[in-house]
Amino acid sequence: MEHLFIFDTTLRDGEQVPGCQLNTVEKIEVALALEALGVDVIEAGFPVSSPGDFEAVVQIAKAVHDPIVCGLTRAVEKDIEVAAEALKSAKRPRIHTGIGTSPYHIQLKLRSNPEEILERAVRAVKYAKRFVEDVEFYAEDAGRSENEYLARVVEAVIRAGATVVNIPDTTGYCMPYEYGAKIKYLIDHVPNIHQAILSTHCHNDLGMATANSLAGVMNGARQVEVAVNGIGERAGNTSLEEVVMAVKTRKDFPVITTINTPMIMKTSRMVSSMMNMPVQPNKAIVGRNAFAHSSGIHQDGVLKNRENYEIIDPASVGVDESSIVLTARSGRAALKHHLDRIGYRYTNGNLDDVYARFLEMADKAKQISDTDLLMLVGKDQTSGTFVSLKLLQVLAGMSTTPMATVHLMVNGEEKTATAEGNGAFDAAFKAVAKVIDEPFELDEFLVQAITRGSDDVGKVHVRVKGRDHIYYGFAADTDIVTASVKALIDALNKMTGSYEE
Repeated sequence: MEHLFIFDTTLRDGEQVPGCQLNTVEKIEVALALEALGVDVIEAGFPVSSPGDFEAVVQIAKAVHDPIVCGLTRAVEKDIEVAAEALKSAKRPRIHTGIGTSPYHIQLKLRSNPEEILERAVRAVKYAKRFVEDVEFYAEDAGRSENEYLARVVEAVIRAGATVVNIPDTTGYCMPYEYGAKIKYLIDHVPNIHQAILSTHCHNDLGMATANSLAGVMNGARQVEVAVNGIGERAGNTSLEEVVMAVKTRKDFPVITTINTPMIMKTSRMVSSMMNMPVQPNKAIVGRNAFAHSSGIHQDGVLKNRENYEIIDPASVGVDESSIVLTARSGRAALKHHLDRIGYRYTNGNLDDVYARFLEMADKAKQISDTDLLMLVGKDQTSGTFVSLKLLQVLAGMSTTPMATVHLMVNGEEKTATAEGNGAFDAAFKAVAKVIDEPFELDEFLVQAITRGSDDVGKVHVRVKGRDHIYYGFAADTDIVTASVKALIDALNKMTGSYEE
């Protein structure tokens, strides 16, 4: 098994995303996290581009010890000199220089010709070698470059001293079979190719970045240029976590990495937070749904054996466990799993009634929480209580006097009351008070959203004074007035001593 070098460009290409800029202190923090993650190379920035980028490279070069610290340049002597200055404190410095090699770049961007570009490439590598031993050359837009010409450039820069040669699919244009064939062509047609490491740098414009990088590895590339969460120019770079976990999970690849994979999720969240770049929920490896299961069939399979539906152990990337998400599509196995987890044991026969009520709730709420489950089992717990709610009707509006009607079961007898109030809650509470003979005072009333969205579940907490004591009531429902009345009744039942607090 050969070593696959992980070249991280989160702080250079990743930071080029609009709105993702970091200051020097933040860049050092990310660099230290990348070092802890175990990356081989940190591309710290483009030193000549700004004083801030220069200073960041200087400070990162001082801060990290194990990874190679790399600075990007164009094939321009001034760029190379500035990068060399910024990297002076690095224990393992690398200058990354290069130039475009596709017909588009040669003719339309650089307004030059192939021979002049080849000479400039060689000259840049030789100049960089004056300052550092480790020089990487990038053939920009290699994905759209002609293979024969690209091979000539690669041979020439290796002869000039390049230790790594980067073959970027700069525009994300290649298909995996094309990119893999390009790497193989260079392996087969560049006589001195084994004197340098071939590197991939693939963009995701067509969603092929990871596939292209892995195709490159299969055909001889031994460095992959990646970014945490796949951030980068336009549609982004190759995702670090996807490449690393593909190599670790599949046995097809003749390579290994030294990435500390349990640090992946922590690093992902840190980068997402610091760069204000949310990770899409269904993102491979680090998305919040990557190890979540909501389908009843999937949940049953995962609960029986995780490998039925997961090819990666969540713990291997720093996720505590798979998430069995309760929705209207969940089955009895998932419900029983969560009830067991919060301490309520049901046999399959006794689960049917709870499951039926669960489905009713799940049809109203997008996702069921532990609080919702406690409410479900709480209905069983309070079946013999002094007071229970049978019906609630509320009339309220801008030009209407708020009015509420409650139907309560009081010691097995149904009682009804109607009251007006200063708002829907007040009217409902006054209606309940008409039914209850016990004097009480509402001391505290707190409404809290459990989940997001106007149709999701809200929780109510009330505090009632009565019989010279304080009693607390809790309830949750998709209708907040209903939840409030249930919470009040919960407190009143505790006050009457029908069950233990």
